[in-house]
Amino acid sequence: MWVAAAFLAAVYLAGCGQPQQPAASASVETAPGSNWWKGAVIYEVYPRSFGDSNGDGVGDLNGVTAHLDYLQQLGVDGIWLTPLYPSPEVDFGYDVTDYSGIDPQYGTMADFDRLVSEAGKRNIRVLTDLVLNHTSDKHPWFVESRSSRTNPKADWYVWVDGKPGTPPNNWLSIFGHSAWQWDDTRKQYYYHAFYIQQPDLNWRNRQVRDAMYDMIRGWMKRGVAGFRLDAVPQLFEDTRLQNEEYLPGATAYGDRRTTRVHTDNLPEVHEVYRELRQVVDAVPGTVLIGETYLPDVEQLAEAYGPHNDELQLPMDTQFGMGRELSAERFRAKLRDAETGLHGNMPLLVFDNHDNQRSWNRYGDGQHDDAIARLIATLLLTPRDTALMYYGQELGMSNDDPKTIDQVKDPVGRTGWPKDKGRDGERTPMQWDAGADAGFSTAATTWLPVAPNYATVNVAVESRNPDSLLSYYRRLIQLRKQNAALREGDVKIVDEKNPDVLSFVRSANGTAVLVALNCSSAPRTISYDAAKLGVAGRNLAPLAQSFDSGGQPASLDKLVLPAFGAYVGDIR
Repeated sequence: MWVAAAFLAAVYLAGCGQPQQPAASASVETAPGSNWWKGAVIYEVYPRSFGDSNGDGVGDLNGVTAHLDYLQQLGVDGIWLTPLYPSPEVDFGYDVTDYSGIDPQYGTMADFDRLVSEAGKRNIRVLTDLVLNHTSDKHPWFVESRSSRTNPKADWYVWVDGKPGTPPNNWLSIFGHSAWQWDDTRKQYYYHAFYIQQPDLNWRNRQVRDAMYDMIRGWMKRGVAGFRLDAVPQLFEDTRLQNEEYLPGATAYGDRRTTRVHTDNLPEVHEVYRELRQVVDAVPGTVLIGETYLPDVEQLAEAYGPHNDELQLPMDTQFGMGRELSAERFRAKLRDAETGLHGNMPLLVFDNHDNQRSWNRYGDGQHDDAIARLIATLLLTPRDTALMYYGQELGMSNDDPKTIDQVKDPVGRTGWPKDKGRDGERTPMQWDAGADAGFSTAATTWLPVAPNYATVNVAVESRNPDSLLSYYRRLIQLRKQNAALREGDVKIVDEKNPDVLSFVRSANGTAVLVALNCSSAPRTISYDAAKLGVAGRNLAPLAQSFDSGGQPASLDKLVLPAFGAYVGDIR
């Protein structure tokens, strides 16, 4: 190891002393709407791909504003915008050069303010993405930090001694190869959990924290109602620089696999979560969403804080980000969410800009539409805050690059062909069957429109009451109007059934049965009313993913087709 412990301490803490807590915020009175995010539907907008207002082939802020009526009709309560800040776009906005600005390709700050205002008129809140773990290597902070070992920002990033060609340890970047990059000016290595062009900030430096917290306050003053916190489990690294243990096999990038126990979810992250919460609690109703890819419900529960004083909504990626369509698996994960989070609101998610779309991950090529409706029901009928991704409600599918020269995402170029990157799940929103699927008027869009746009689009599906879009709208409407689905308890029933996941939501004397056939064959099921804790035995459909042909349903006999989903009022 090239860095002595004393030097490491100096690297992380020089000039800033031990981290100090900010002054405790005054107790915040519960304001009307301050818990708006509980049970909300939040919709992720990838601005590059949502709406292009100026015909340059890249989506922008005015393109989002132009489609707010659609989002209102869908029933969403908030939109999360992926990064809009000035950026060299190595990682399409997740490499930031100015946290307080708007990249010109997306518009102006006036455009942003107009979006927030127009969204508010439709009762839609706007959340932005905070890239706290790292900046761009073109950010003025890093330019200054790398200029010498003695400048005012010398300790704003993670720098360690070493020899050229001999990294300090075996830590890997999440995007492949060594996480250490030699810098010839400082004659040191800097750490990057992601791309080389994304150096990690030193969150043990109080000045870094204060700069970030001031930036957050600035966005709250502009009316931002919450923040999605990018890569927050990666904020800290082991100061002893201990090697990770090797695991069998290789990554998609050809690296020998390792653990990540010295770089992911270190205990210090919870101190930052608490400080962030103090900052946002100054404006009641401001919510923190964590990008928390955590391995188990115990670590997820810790992200809420022992006194519910950390993140309000850490993502439960265990629930929906898999590939196995299994009643037993979803039952176990739903039970975890109900019993393992100390009563806190789960944030369930199936799709986002970093993962292959659920249509592809769960689809079998034969029952894809039925499975998409099953996924919609799994997302929108439990007790949860539901996080959607643009186009999910249409059945948009991945359109992955066919050759390496088509790849825009650097991850895809590094990992090709095992990892084709994330372009496939980021293709333009499909609005209609016209040119560019109604996304743009450009001759060429930044990513090509998926070939199924002529039939899978908003215009076509809005006219069809049996479309996937109509099914999503119905479920979201039920969440708002039905007391049991809006605020009811969850009781998992028929727990031994290997193929059908069933649970009952109940509140204010109403009870709703949700039954989900996760198998490729029809299933007929019956329920014991006493075990369900209900008096009635008849079922009145509220939403169902299939045509029952008028066949009546009851607790004595409920027939579900392959991958059928049923939501019914128990009477």
